Amino acid sequence: MWKQKLCLCANLSCEMSIEEQIRMIHKAGFEAFFTDWKSGDPTEKYAALAKELGMTYQSIHAPFGKSADMWHGNEEEGTAATDELIECVHACAKSGVEIMIAHTYIGFGDDRKPTSAGLERYGKVVEEAKKQSVKVAFENTEGEEYLAALMEHFKDNDSVGFCWDTGHEMCYNYSKDLLALYGDRLIATHLNDNLGISDFGGRIFWTDDLHLLPFDGIADWDDITKRLDRCGFDGIMTFELNIRSKPDRHENDIYAKMTTEEYIAECYKRACKVAAKRQIKQK
Repeated sequence: MWKQKLCLCANLSCEMSIEEQIRMIHKAGFEAFFTDWKSGDPTEKYAALAKELGMTYQSIHAPFGKSADMWHGNEEEGTAATDELIECVHACAKSGVEIMIAHTYIGFGDDRKPTSAGLERYGKVVEEAKKQSVKVAFENTEGEEYLAALMEHFKDNDSVGFCWDTGHEMCYNYSKDLLALYGDRLIATHLNDNLGISDFGGRIFWTDDLHLLPFDGIADWDDITKRLDRCGFDGIMTFELNIRSKPDRHENDIYAKMTTEEYIAECYKRACKVAAKRQIKQK
């Protein structure tokens, strides 16, 4: 899009290879993509394809299944979790990807608190990221106190930034304005929509994290774009969207009825509609 780089996740269809999705994302009009990661993934191949197409490989999303072990695992568990994140840092560096997205916690209904062991383990990851010229973007998820602990601990470290997930803010963070806290360190976005917290008592749970297309949920996109403008974010606008519904949910079912090509085209239309609301024009 003119003066706006738009990015889409390349993990939309289990029937289609990542390379095929990247080509389709490019054909739809997006200038960038990001991928998830697990050990052994051919990220250098994705980077070569990005170069061929003239696209930006915006970020790699680190695994998050061991996030609680970073804080509360025993020595063996903590080491395994740390090593996994460091391996992902190396995948970023080898592929020329500047940003690694990292969740700070996984778990619901947990009253445990951040630990010094966790800060030490994340410190090893950040130290390696600095050596490899990779930035770690900590994302808002459940366990907001863990994000707060990391952002405070690394407040003077230029290898650490913030990834703002608009959907998580609504369904995990009770719509608290996280850009007011970390907007000055915003280096990545995960823009998506949902229906907020479904439980009347306020219990949060992962099935509310729908990753709907913008304007299909209750998000206030005028406010979202105004907040992005207010913090001066001029990076790539990245959208993290989901074609499949969560278990026992059906909000995304309409997307699954589309072909992948039709769905990605609709993603681009919605992304352009969001971008058009910005007052600060991106590079």
